[in-house]
Amino acid sequence: MDRQGTHTNDRINVAIDGPAGAGKSTVARLVARKLSYIYVDTGAMYRAITWYMLREGIPPEAHEQVDELVRDMVIELIPEEDVQKVLINGEDVTPHIRSLQVSGQVSQYSKLEGVRSRLSHLQRQMALRKGVVMDGRDIGTTVLPDAEVKIFMTASVEERALRRYKELKDAETVTLQQLEHDIAARDRLDEGREISPLRRAEDAILLDTTYMDIHQAVEAIVSHCRSHVNGERNHS
Repeated sequence: MDRQGTHTNDRINVAIDGPAGAGKSTVARLVARKLSYIYVDTGAMYRAITWYMLREGIPPEAHEQVDELVRDMVIELIPEEDVQKVLINGEDVTPHIRSLQVSGQVSQYSKLEGVRSRLSHLQRQMALRKGVVMDGRDIGTTVLPDAEVKIFMTASVEERALRRYKELKDAETVTLQQLEHDIAARDRLDEGREISPLRRAEDAILLDTTYMDIHQAVEAIVSHCRSHVNGERNHS
C-alpha cells in the first residue's frame, strides 16, 4: 500500500482472445470502462493497416513494401465514448476499417511477420503501465503472455455471423449465408497461419457467449478480474 492506504498493485492486464465476430471488441471496451482501465483494440490496428495498404495499392504478397511502410507508420488509438478512433500518420481511418473489403483482406496482411512484429511491439508498450484490456487473436499467447487474466471468448459460427450481419451498414449488401462462409474461412486462416496462430492459451478461461448477451459476457469477465485482484490482495 502507499501512504494513502490505497493498493498500488491492483491494476492488472486483461487479454481477451477469440475468433472473428465473437464480440470481443464491444465486450472488451465495456469491461475496460467498468474497471476504469484503458481499452486497446488490436483488431482495429490490423484493419487500419489493411485499409491503408489497399488504398495504396500494395498487395499482401509485396512483403518488403508492406514491411517498409509499417516500420515507419505512426499508429495512434484515441478512446472515445463508443468507439476507439484509429489514426495512421495523423489521418483518422476509423470510418473505413469495418468495410467488407477490409474484412476480406485483413487476414492476408495480419499474417505477415513484419506487420505482427511491429504491432505486437506497439501493443506491449501500451500495456507496460498495467490497467489495460486488450482484445485480439494472440494477446494471451504472444503479445501479453504474462497477462494476469486471460479470456478465450467464442461463439458458434452461426451466432457470430448473425452478430456481424446486424453490425454491417445497410448500404453493404451481403447475405447471412455469405457471412457464415466468410467467418468460417477466416477461422481457418487464423488458426492455420504460421506466425501467432489463433489458439486458446493454456491458462485462459473459455467463455462461450453463444447464448449470452453482451451484459452477461461483460459481467463474467469483470467478475474474473475482481476475483483475481482480491485473491492477490489476500495473499499479500
